Amino acid sequence: MLTGIVICFILGYITIVFEHPLKLDKTVPALLMGALCWALISIGHLDVVDHHHHTADIQDVLLHHVGKTAEILFFLIGAMTIVELIDLHKGFGVITRRISTTSKTKMLILIAVLSFFLSATLDNLASTIVLVSLLRRLIPDREVRLWYVCIGVIGANAGGAWSPIGDVTTTMLWIGDKVTTMGLIRNLIIPSIVCITVPVIIATFMKPFRGSFNIAKPEEGTDEKLLSSSTMLAVGLGGLIFVPIFKSVTHLPPYVGMMLSLGVVWLVSEFIHPEEDFTEERKHLYSAHTALSRIELSSILFFLGILIAVAALESVAVMGMGGDPVGFLRSIAEQLDTMVPNQDIVIILLGFLSAIIDNVPLVAASMGMYAEPTDSHLWHFIAYSAGTGGSMLIIGSAAGVAAMGMERIDFIWYFKKLTLLAMSGFLAGAAVYLLLYPILN
Repeated sequence: MLTGIVICFILGYITIVFEHPLKLDKTVPALLMGALCWALISIGHLDVVDHHHHTADIQDVLLHHVGKTAEILFFLIGAMTIVELIDLHKGFGVITRRISTTSKTKMLILIAVLSFFLSATLDNLASTIVLVSLLRRLIPDREVRLWYVCIGVIGANAGGAWSPIGDVTTTMLWIGDKVTTMGLIRNLIIPSIVCITVPVIIATFMKPFRGSFNIAKPEEGTDEKLLSSSTMLAVGLGGLIFVPIFKSVTHLPPYVGMMLSLGVVWLVSEFIHPEEDFTEERKHLYSAHTALSRIELSSILFFLGILIAVAALESVAVMGMGGDPVGFLRSIAEQLDTMVPNQDIVIILLGFLSAIIDNVPLVAASMGMYAEPTDSHLWHFIAYSAGTGGSMLIIGSAAGVAAMGMERIDFIWYFKKLTLLAMSGFLAGAAVYLLLYPILN
């Protein structure tokens, strides 16, 4: 029956990877995979182990994993709602309206810096959507614009790696008590800066980023500013930044801080006046209910299916190398340690793998494979590799997939033009991390 569980997971994973050719939303196989893996464990009467690797009742183990998964999902729902509220009030326009440069090189640097820090505050997916919307207003030539969008993807993934709220994978590690906010920032901010700086330096010598272009003039009414734009941007970003501070002060799970932030932002949105003649009839256009209707619920359900499926592999008991029952993923980690004694090589390979396979299940699997303490070298390096390795292919990250869908970026075009650029940043950042870690810790 264990073989059947592994085959179910692999088939589901393959279906997720080829969602575009199959024209099937990846949420479907994720949900099926999550339910079927646990059903096979129950039908086969297989033993399961808890997070301490002790044999336990299947109901208790499943309830534990559902609880840990719910923490991540509630956190993401809160963050996505705040981002949508800012967008409804055109808060991001406050940033975009300040850009007026016509130099391609200056625009390159500006987009890299903006994507890097915006991603750390929001997340790499939301920041990419904001950047694509910005670039559409600034650069009318699509062929030129694509290069900047792709640099924005690399910057967003690099920026998300050092922030606990910048990427789903770092959020998972943070909520799972594998990393702390200060540990993540201290160890990863310099490698992440190197990860985006190296591609930008190389890109300044490339033809698409030389010379100048004409800034597109916005059409009448398309670039309007609301009375509430600046306020909602400040309150929304302040609420997101407050979450790690709340956790540090109270030691409560991050989703509690996100609930508080969402409540405050929602409260402000109820009483703020976006327009001069703001009527009750138009209030719903800027309400949290509208923001909630715009969040990608399919993504939330995808994470649910994936995390529950990985939890099944983490929990199903097999005999470990020491003769005691351990989770299946833990046994794989033991075998990897025997085959490849250097964990750093394994984690770098994980970074390359994250360019092909969604990094959420990869990180979820690694969390079940290893039992290192909080803020260990392993967890920080996994956060960096999984977060930035996805930039090497356009399909390797949520930011890349969003850009691909919005601008119809061709997979082969990105592979030919940007893969080596992104790889240079990934490897340079990894080298800096390995050099600096012994000094910083």
